[in-house]
Amino acid sequence: MSADLFRPAGTLADGPDPVRLSARDAGWSFAGLRVLSLAPGERRVVELERVEAAILPLSGSCRVEVSSKRFELEGRRDVFSRVTDFVYVPRGSEVVVSSEGGGEFAFPTARADRQLEPAHVPARAVSVEVRGGGVATRQINNFLAADAFEAERLIAVEVLTPDGNWSSFPPHKHDEHTADEVPLEEVYYFRIAGEAGFGLHRTYTKDGEIDETVTVRDGDVFLIPRGFHGPCVAAPGHPMYYLNVMAGPAERAWRVCLDPAHDWIAALLAEQGPDPRCPMTTAEGVA
Repeated sequence: MSADLFRPAGTLADGPDPVRLSARDAGWSFAGLRVLSLAPGERRVVELERVEAAILPLSGSCRVEVSSKRFELEGRRDVFSRVTDFVYVPRGSEVVVSSEGGGEFAFPTARADRQLEPAHVPARAVSVEVRGGGVATRQINNFLAADAFEAERLIAVEVLTPDGNWSSFPPHKHDEHTADEVPLEEVYYFRIAGEAGFGLHRTYTKDGEIDETVTVRDGDVFLIPRGFHGPCVAAPGHPMYYLNVMAGPAERAWRVCLDPAHDWIAALLAEQGPDPRCPMTTAEGVA
């Protein structure tokens, strides 16, 4: 099973681009991810066809041209340096991305039927949340969270975990449609700071069909078709980042169920208070 769900860095590469993953490539129906790598001065045309997307600078700045509109993205040095601005791009768009200095730019995608309007959101308008407590404190950049920005299906957030901490904990799932849960396919795209950096990630199901604990390194991807996921563990000395891309067949909402075997720890962690290292970044830079 891990060979299907765990995609180490390089296995999803498309020429110079480190990640090209459609929903079909993932073996499901809605969520996908591309990461473009642009050389200095390069100009790239991307056809979205039946998906909506966000353009999120991982490193560098860029110009985005779509539907006769032009947006200048300030971007950032890297994912650990600051919160970034982004552009939402609707279904069926032809997008031109160019970068004077070069860089890497994530395109989280979701299958869509409606065509909305393109929009640029500045970094200062991105909601930054500190979640959890104690050694399970992490930072969430809710740039395309369900309650933060309008899209048809696409949900995407960034998670930063200080070195030595756990995130996505207690483990949670979103694979049923109930009053407490909405089904969402999910992509985890990891970036790890520091030379030879690594972390851990776990995904499992009650029936035992999926039970994977893997070592994740910079640029790795893990797919969550169903089941509980968490924790993600950042090794000491190596802060962890991941981009979560989610989409599903029901309403655009993030409702999850915690694993009953571990949900008791949430209250205990909250009593410990947040790790003072969080937030790690803001729109102005390193906090």
